[in-house]
Amino acid sequence: MAGHYRVAVSGAQVGQPEVKLGIIPGAGGTQRLPRLAGVAKAVEMCATGNPIKGKEALQFGIVDRLIEGDLLVGAVAFAREIANQPAPKTRERLDKLGTPVQNAPIFAAAREAAQIKQRGLMAPLAAIDAVEAATRLPFHEGCEVERKLFTACLFSDQSKALIHIFFGEREVAKIPDVPKETPTLPVKTAAVVGAGTMGGGIAMVLANAGIPVLLKDADQAALDRGLATIQKNYATSVKRGRLTQQFVDERLKLIMPTLGYDGFATVDMVVEAVFEGMALKQQVFKELDRFCKLGAILASNTSTLNIDEIASATSRPEAVIGTHFFSPANIMRLLEIVRGQATSKEVIATCMQLSKKLGKVGVLVGNCRGFVANRMFHPYIREAMFLVEEGASVEAVDKALYDFGMAMGPLATGDLAGIDVGWRIRREYQHLEKPGIRQPLAADRLYEMGRYGQKTGAGWYRYDENRRAISDAGIAELISRWATEAGIPQRYISPEEIVERCAYALVNAGARILEEGYALRAVDIDIIYINGFGFPAYRGGPMWHADTVGLKKVHDRICEFNRQHGELWEPAPLLTKLAKEGKTFADFSLEHMAVA
Repeated sequence: MAGHYRVAVSGAQVGQPEVKLGIIPGAGGTQRLPRLAGVAKAVEMCATGNPIKGKEALQFGIVDRLIEGDLLVGAVAFAREIANQPAPKTRERLDKLGTPVQNAPIFAAAREAAQIKQRGLMAPLAAIDAVEAATRLPFHEGCEVERKLFTACLFSDQSKALIHIFFGEREVAKIPDVPKETPTLPVKTAAVVGAGTMGGGIAMVLANAGIPVLLKDADQAALDRGLATIQKNYATSVKRGRLTQQFVDERLKLIMPTLGYDGFATVDMVVEAVFEGMALKQQVFKELDRFCKLGAILASNTSTLNIDEIASATSRPEAVIGTHFFSPANIMRLLEIVRGQATSKEVIATCMQLSKKLGKVGVLVGNCRGFVANRMFHPYIREAMFLVEEGASVEAVDKALYDFGMAMGPLATGDLAGIDVGWRIRREYQHLEKPGIRQPLAADRLYEMGRYGQKTGAGWYRYDENRRAISDAGIAELISRWATEAGIPQRYISPEEIVERCAYALVNAGARILEEGYALRAVDIDIIYINGFGFPAYRGGPMWHADTVGLKKVHDRICEFNRQHGELWEPAPLLTKLAKEGKTFADFSLEHMAVA
């Protein structure tokens, strides 16, 4: 931008992505861009970090010529054309900077948007302040303001966390025993079994990537409902400008409904997305084993069930793998890839590679109860439910975690996922629970009342016709009564304790998972929680957050909870070890990967 002129090929993109790493554009970036593009466009680009295409860059004056054909030839021709014209310095351009009166609504709207869309992040607001300095101060003074704001962001915990996540998304693709040169299998066609919410979403993901997909369900009514939901989801994306109608029409042609297994003999991959029950999933995999060709990948979208048990229903366990999509599958970026004991390296490498084609962040995890994501989520939401039973209001619990930076409060999340789903999972694993260990009380009562959450219009909250949450005083009274009958004392609980109980439950569970080898690195857990559950990226994920707080401090608080609430809070051995040694989860990951 300090050049006299700029040229680009028509397919080029220009941008200032620094806010995505928790910093702001430096080297005069926030001072020169408004002089070239105008204040509104500069604020937008600096605060969001999103690039623009060459045609738009030309329109706003960021580039002076789009070159068709060879860039060097075109650039030389342009240079000769303007050789005898004035060479304007960007810093001396003032005509697009506007007046304070003209700019005031631009900056006010940008700050409001940043506080909503980039809640909790300091860099976007700092970028807006820096651009505003460009409109009010001489160039060199504006650069000094930029430098101070840049430095403050650079040394912040937020920037360190966001840089950790940036590199982490690349690190999770590295698997020590599945090297880059591992052969992969072609996935040119696919099938999905189950046309419910998850199955329909997975079919959309595959179709969006250009993969023809068979969508099977057991009866016509279920299939019709699934297809109607897919069409509705696509229509919403067109209405919001995310997709074009032409793109949608092409994708819908790739989704082929079926009631039987006709066509399954030719597909390269099947994703099972039926009800979360072991008997049903094993029955589906027996059928897939009969109808699918050798070499086809047989994947389960299970969120908690044992992949090895599912694979045992087939004669080819090496072809079976878990592909745990997150709801809504067509939007959420995370794909938890679960390896079974027999899953082949070729199948793992294929699914990791496929995740990129599907626009997902694929993270490989081991096969344990709940895998990584839900094994950690259960103690997190368990503590939220316990806190409500101990006297905190539903709203107070959700607000404390939302203010911490979570995309949704845990109880609102429970209503979205379905209280009935949590109830079924608890029943599925009831036989594994220790007798006498405290279990959530209120959630089971809500289930018995038919309050499943958003789907029934009532759960922890009531919901209006637009699924907006409304506080329910009647439920608050019932929870208090149930707790009193169960002998659970009621008390005031601070927002700080709410956050610590829920966040440190995640950390303690994550430490066990890491030590047991079900996650390769601490950053794998962080990437899962940021992309799957809306953990604030500017805190770096639960394990990075614990490292930032200090593991001794976290360990001491967990020991305190252990004394107050019993064995569910027994500190993970790895956490105890690292806290005593003054180390971090990041240190452990580095040592562990070096040994591997």
